[in-house]
Amino acid sequence: MIFNVDFMAWRKPAFIVSSILILISVLSLTFKELNYGLDFTGGTLVELSYPESADLNLIRSTLKNSGYEGAQVANFGSNQEVLIKLPGSISDRLGSEIINLLKSNAAGTEIDLRRIEYVGPQIGDELRDDGGLAMILALAFMMLYIAFRFQSMFAGAAVTALIHDVIVVLGIFSFFELDFDLTVLAALLAVIGLSLIHISEPTRRTP
Repeated sequence: MIFNVDFMAWRKPAFIVSSILILISVLSLTFKELNYGLDFTGGTLVELSYPESADLNLIRSTLKNSGYEGAQVANFGSNQEVLIKLPGSISDRLGSEIINLLKSNAAGTEIDLRRIEYVGPQIGDELRDDGGLAMILALAFMMLYIAFRFQSMFAGAAVTALIHDVIVVLGIFSFFELDFDLTVLAALLAVIGLSLIHISEPTRRTP
């Protein structure tokens, strides 16, 4: 049994929803911008291990009261593993300083330093520039492919769909202040590719 679904009947509501999403995304990117991760801003990543479930709120307040502004604290794998991101802070003694600070506010708690990584600001700037260039080039090559592969009458709609998906995804990360790092950038490039796959069937040349 074949079911015919009139997708075009929903074109006006879909256009309204898309327009609202684009507007919110552009406004958020303009005024809030992206919450770049350490890959782009530079800083220090510290992974700690607690013997029991860690109190993230206590860790955040302890770091903030000690002058570590902008510290991002989250669980990593389990409730006992804690990942701390300190933008702009690079020091060989930072790991031991963090452990001593947290131990002083949680007497008797053994805290192990699992790893500590540094990203210099110069490297972060290069990654941000190269990542943005990679995304622009991917869009450009997709546009060229669509222009030559499909009918020209569909090219404009196809390119609009590509740009729409990228802007909305960026807007979501900006609006909810989600961490934007190299992993997200790679996923964004995958979104461009998936968008092309989705529009390839209706825009394919008829024999």
